[in-house]
Amino acid sequence: MSNILIINAHHKYPFAEGRLNATLTQMASEILTAKGHSTRVVEVDAGWDVNTELDNHQWADIILLQSPVNWMGVPWTFKKYMDEIYTAGMGGALCNGDGRHEEAPKKNYGAGGTLTGKRYMLSLTFNAPEEAFNDDNEYLFQGKGVDDLFFPMHMNFRFFGMQAMPTFACYDVMKNAEPERDFERFLAHLNENF
Repeated sequence: MSNILIINAHHKYPFAEGRLNATLTQMASEILTAKGHSTRVVEVDAGWDVNTELDNHQWADIILLQSPVNWMGVPWTFKKYMDEIYTAGMGGALCNGDGRHEEAPKKNYGAGGTLTGKRYMLSLTFNAPEEAFNDDNEYLFQGKGVDDLFFPMHMNFRFFGMQAMPTFACYDVMKNAEPERDFERFLAHLNENF
């Protein structure tokens, strides 16, 4: 069985209290624990200790990032978390610098990760409807998909040597929410991938 770090990156706003992300975080913890995995849950809004988080990342075989999508990315509080923890981990805990060496200073940028053999999964909640993605006729995303939008987050984990698991997404969660359907799909996603 695996050690799974579940990070709830939700940041509370007056228009978004975070109930959906909290429920998905709780579901993941309960379902994965029942399957025999060990889980740890981090609530970014509750604050963090850099050394504890570095230990959590080293302990984990899999990191499950549960996050709302705010302005086409993660909330600012999770970005701050990344800036503090991920920068502190560049001395070997997460990666050895950027992976380049003196003998080839222009090659292998990003290949210094020390978390090789570990995996990560993105679980995202969108205000955007699913139909806004992967359709060349849609104005904003211009045919791009969820993983295209979250390419920078994928690269952050890849920088540490980690491999992606299939992304999960809930769509249209503010105007046309279907939480029960989303919970069923999430359960199926977890059962298929863990």
